Amino acid sequence: MMTGGALKVARRGLMFVISSPSGAGKTTLASRLLASDPELTLSISATTRRPRPGEEDGKDYMFLSEPEFFRMRDNGEFLEWAQVFGNYYATPRANVFARLSQGTDVLFDIDWQGAQQLDAVAGGDVVKVFILPPSRAELERRLRERKQDPEDVIQARMAKADAEMSHWAEYDYVIVNYDLEQSDEMLRSILLAERLRRRRQIGLANIVKEMTGEE
Repeated sequence: MMTGGALKVARRGLMFVISSPSGAGKTTLASRLLASDPELTLSISATTRRPRPGEEDGKDYMFLSEPEFFRMRDNGEFLEWAQVFGNYYATPRANVFARLSQGTDVLFDIDWQGAQQLDAVAGGDVVKVFILPPSRAELERRLRERKQDPEDVIQARMAKADAEMSHWAEYDYVIVNYDLEQSDEMLRSILLAERLRRRRQIGLANIVKEMTGEE
C-alpha cells in the first residue's frame, strides 16, 4: 500500500488535525507520521507558558508574553486559540496558509475547541481525526504509569479526558487505538485518501486538458 512519497499531480495542502485525551497515544502516532512523511510538517503553536528544559523558541513553540499573545489574537493573526490549564495556546495564521499553497500538509495537535475554530475559518482545508483509548480504565492506567503527576492532577486529567471524548462525533474520522501499528496504518491511509480528493488535486484540470485537447 502506498503510504507516503510525493504525488505527481500538483495539489493544495491540507490541515491534518489529530485530537485525543492525554494518554490515548496521539503524540506517538503523530511523531511516527511526521518522521515517515516528508510532505507533512508540524504546526508550531504560540503559547504563553514558560519553556520547559530543552525546548527552543520557534522550534517547539513560539513563546509569547500574555500581552503579545492578546495583541496577535486581537489582530486576527491566529487561526485558533484556547486556554488550557491556565496557559494560552494558538496557531499563527500566515505560516500555515503559505505551506498549504505550496502543497505541504500541516499537522495539528490541538483539542476539540481548536478543531472547531479551524473548521470555522478553513473548513475545506481541514481533516479531523480523533484518537480514542481502548477503554477509560486503560487511559487511567497509562496516566498513572507515567508517575509524573500527583493524584489531584490525575483526576483533573481524567475529568478533562471525559469532556474531550464527548466530542468524538464532531470529527471526520475516529480511531480506537487498540494496537499502535494498526492505528498508525489507519492514520496513514486517511492522510493518503484525503490527499487524493479531487478538489485538492489542483493540477488535474490541466492534465485532463492535455489528454483531451480541450482549450
